[in-house]
Amino acid sequence: MPEQGTAPPDHPGRPATIHHVARLAGVSHQTVSRFLRNDPTMRPETARKVSRAVDELDYRPNLAARSMRTRRSNRIAVILPDATNFVPAGVLSGAAAAAHEAGYLLDIVGLAGDAAERAARIGTLLQPEHVDGILSFTPLAENLAAFARTTTPRVPVVVDGQYDDNMRSRGLLADATAAADIVEHLAGLGHREFAHVAGPPSWPSARNRRAVYEATVARLGLTSRAVVEGDWSVRSGFEGAVEAIAGSGATAVFAANDRVAFGVVRGLQSVGVDVPGEVSVFGWDDEEMGRYLDPPLSTVRVDRERQGREAVRRLLRVLAGDPGPEPDALDATELHRLVLRGSTGPAPARAG
Repeated sequence: MPEQGTAPPDHPGRPATIHHVARLAGVSHQTVSRFLRNDPTMRPETARKVSRAVDELDYRPNLAARSMRTRRSNRIAVILPDATNFVPAGVLSGAAAAAHEAGYLLDIVGLAGDAAERAARIGTLLQPEHVDGILSFTPLAENLAAFARTTTPRVPVVVDGQYDDNMRSRGLLADATAAADIVEHLAGLGHREFAHVAGPPSWPSARNRRAVYEATVARLGLTSRAVVEGDWSVRSGFEGAVEAIAGSGATAVFAANDRVAFGVVRGLQSVGVDVPGEVSVFGWDDEEMGRYLDPPLSTVRVDRERQGREAVRRLLRVLAGDPGPEPDALDATELHRLVLRGSTGPAPARAG
């Protein structure tokens, strides 16, 4: 049963096979197979030729046929904790794209219970007839590794430790370096009096953003007029703006996320404060709504899709048995970028 795509030019009406892709690319069908497995040792020029042929023929691997031949499932399981309302959509989107490009399907598995219970419940997933590999976004590294060592045959497991049991970001995604960039940018616009509406202190990302904000204000010799403890909600931003920021003398506000920033803008406007004429407001996350706020919200864009792609690629390297060194890790500057919009502007002219 051949792997199939759309009709090749030499056989109209018949779906493309891996051999059609190989012929068009000028390579062997084994090379095409290596490309579909995302073989990291393939030369870039060869990979580009195969990619162009795949796109031109709109080739799609027949995963069922491949599974029958190789006794592999061609599926990757992504493990998330079940006890959360937060799903990292961008991370999952990037992970799914990278998996599909390599010819794998992605299964999302939510697991309830504590870490030990969750590790025990994925025993069936550690059998290769179910999945070829596991990518965990939960902090189960020790449990999974211990379970895998006692289970034969073993399925490769990659743990991307960016979230805790409640999907609160930590590690690279909790990096707050961009908070310094925000304060420095606003200071460059002449702002000297600042305020911050923080996220809940139980979140590493919220603690880090507050700490970097306070350190940068101190380093630049600026003044922090208010730090309000919020809870990621629009309401906390609105209340913080009305009760603590308006009238404080602050001319620039760094909100811990976009939703908080939405509330800050509306709160300031509700008491007659012009944004950005009197107070500039900066958020974090680049939520779509911020682009349509009046004024549009300046924010930090976080490339979560890239993080998901890189996590799957780490797993694909393990599946391919690649003995080479790990690629250089992403750093915060690759994931975080300031997006400047209408909610920020020059500091208002001082009276006198």
